[in-house]
Amino acid sequence: MNIVKGLFLGSAAALLAVGGAQAADLPLKAKAVEYVKVCSIYGAGFYYIPGTDTCIKLGGYLRADLTLAGSGAYNSPAWAGAAGQKNRLANDYVFRSRQDINIDTRTATEYGVVRTYFDAVFQWTTGSDTVANGSLGVYYAFVQFAGFTFGKAVSQFDTPWTGYPGNNTSFLIGGYDDVTGINQVSYTAEFGNGVSASISLEDQSSYLQSALYNVSSAPNFLAYGANSYAGTSIPDIVGKIRVDQAWGLFQVSAAAHQVRASYYNTALETSGHPSDTWGYAVQGALSLKNLPTGPGDSINITATYSNGATRYVLGGVSPNSFAIYGNNSAPNTYQSVAFGVAADGVFAGLNNLTGTGIEKTNAWGVRGAFNHNWNPYWSSSLFGSYTKIDYNGTATALICGALGVANTAGFNCNPDFAIAQVGTVTRWTPVKNLTFSGEVLYTYLDQASSGVLPLTASATKPQANYEFKDQGVWSGNLRVQRNF
Repeated sequence: MNIVKGLFLGSAAALLAVGGAQAADLPLKAKAVEYVKVCSIYGAGFYYIPGTDTCIKLGGYLRADLTLAGSGAYNSPAWAGAAGQKNRLANDYVFRSRQDINIDTRTATEYGVVRTYFDAVFQWTTGSDTVANGSLGVYYAFVQFAGFTFGKAVSQFDTPWTGYPGNNTSFLIGGYDDVTGINQVSYTAEFGNGVSASISLEDQSSYLQSALYNVSSAPNFLAYGANSYAGTSIPDIVGKIRVDQAWGLFQVSAAAHQVRASYYNTALETSGHPSDTWGYAVQGALSLKNLPTGPGDSINITATYSNGATRYVLGGVSPNSFAIYGNNSAPNTYQSVAFGVAADGVFAGLNNLTGTGIEKTNAWGVRGAFNHNWNPYWSSSLFGSYTKIDYNGTATALICGALGVANTAGFNCNPDFAIAQVGTVTRWTPVKNLTFSGEVLYTYLDQASSGVLPLTASATKPQANYEFKDQGVWSGNLRVQRNF
């Protein structure tokens, strides 16, 4: 790859394509291009861009991924949609093929190093892309200078392992996860001996807004009304203190999150709106290395709590609404079902005369993994999480009253729910930077509602009596990845 990188730096784009193809066909290593100079200041893989004092590194990976019995790629559990309903519209397998490319540049100046970093993916996914059409994702695009970061980067709230303490799945909830970056302006101060502190303003619009439901607007068990989040006004304010040592890492982070509704009647601004309020989230993280179980073994764990900011606990890519159906139901019922709906808050009313304020939702979660190396070629991780969503008494009364089931005989309405997950993954690396892995994940949706209720038709499910009952699902993942 050093040769290909050298050709890329010293040649035009057209020559790169030809030269790369020729180099791949040669049985022997080609002679290095003499005018491409290695830049060793910033570590392996950097080269000087010819005619400049800027160093550049090219990298990435190619990944082939297969999910079995899930609802989407990267081992998404069958906890929503057709997969959660277990109907014939669900895909029993989901392929994803991805090419990641990243570009890292560094330039030494009298003010310190100026760094830019760009990371993008090209991918094709079963059920999302057709024929030769794929999709493009921009993960990171930022500039770093004098301690500042400008652009799309990992949140300052997050840990170095983001949502992956040891797992392959992108859907291990129970903690924060913005692995694909979040727009921010942040500053990090280094105090020496591995101690640092950061403060940041971060865009809440994509990753950090859960739902904000007006329960007076057509509520159901998948959405407690119209999602009435207003446009963004103030970015999330994030702070972090981190200690990195040879034994591992300790980190505490916190975030303030504005919760801002649109209107009681979303089509009429004269209807008024609830007063803005603030939510928050806090997280503690611990990583332990140099364990007695073997070289390279580690334990990574986080504990997170939020009020009015549930995305800090649910992660960035999981759904807001969960629904899993099962056949193990009571007599005179069609099926059993478990529902879970997450929100930053709820309110009620269609005008400012009858409207209520925002009742914020509490959430907490723990997530972690033990990572063990059997030998230089084989490793395994055991991981798990627990997530709890809790609506206060006022919010519960608003939701159950709007659903019309507050006083239904034989049914107990409670929108609280929890999700427990446990899984394991084993990886084989026969040669450097080539890894084969297999993962199994069990997800259990524990709902607080109970009893039997007649439900209207939904997707392929008929109108019938359903028993509200906890449900569990298995999913699996096979992956091949080549890093370069």
